[in-house]
Amino acid sequence: MYFMHFGARCQAPNSLGVVGTPLMPGPADRIGLAKHAVRDARRVVVLTGAGISTDSGIPDFRGPNGVWTKNPAAEKMATLQHYMGDPEVRKAAWRNRRSSPAWSAEPNAGHRAIVALQEAGKLHAVVTQNVDELHQKAGIDPDLVIEVHGTMRHVVCMSCGETAPMERVLARVDAGEEDPPCRTCGGILKSATISFGQPLVPEVIDRAFTVAEEADLLLAVGTTLGVYPAANVVPIAKRAGAIVVILNAEPTEMDMLADVVIRGSISEVLPLIVS
Repeated sequence: MYFMHFGARCQAPNSLGVVGTPLMPGPADRIGLAKHAVRDARRVVVLTGAGISTDSGIPDFRGPNGVWTKNPAAEKMATLQHYMGDPEVRKAAWRNRRSSPAWSAEPNAGHRAIVALQEAGKLHAVVTQNVDELHQKAGIDPDLVIEVHGTMRHVVCMSCGETAPMERVLARVDAGEEDPPCRTCGGILKSATISFGQPLVPEVIDRAFTVAEEADLLLAVGTTLGVYPAANVVPIAKRAGAIVVILNAEPTEMDMLADVVIRGSISEVLPLIVS
């Protein structure tokens, strides 16, 4: 199912020809208008959430089949206080990391559609809430990827700050270490992701907001836009004059800010939009 909404707040024509009151184009126009926005754009910023990776076999967290929906206790593993204070939570977290489907996941057509934007010289940045690095694996220049919630592909010592590839520590887990400590200082190791209760990296957030201000098209893909401050890139881009296109399977908290809202499968629809 596809749905398109044009925001009523826009009084002057934008590049999609929207003036004043909302318009409701027919079904044949729904993808076409988004394609038009991509065609005319020079600086596209893509905001991605968990929904872009579900077709790669990585479940989201809060959706109907999400990790935390099915197992609310799993949320403790993503809460810094519980992780740091309870060895049993850390042991469960390491078992969960070892069994994560993300290690065997491959980029899907949605990821590759963003690569096509890069190849066309239109991609300004990817701001992602995901930690799976599938954008980089698909071929996006790592310098263009802004990971607001960090990455699961590395670990960090919470005492000395040393980082290392996750695969090294998982090898220790496979060898029998249930809660492997830092080999440099003995501190607690954690994936280099941002947990609940853990501060975001200010420089990363500042860069995300900067590229949003520089965009002439903001594509929000696979996110309900309910997690902050990442979701703020949408109103920031809108205020700066960018066209906003939202593609998600379900309604989002910022649909009314968008010029175009499309509901459907990301791996099916995004390639159509950027083709």
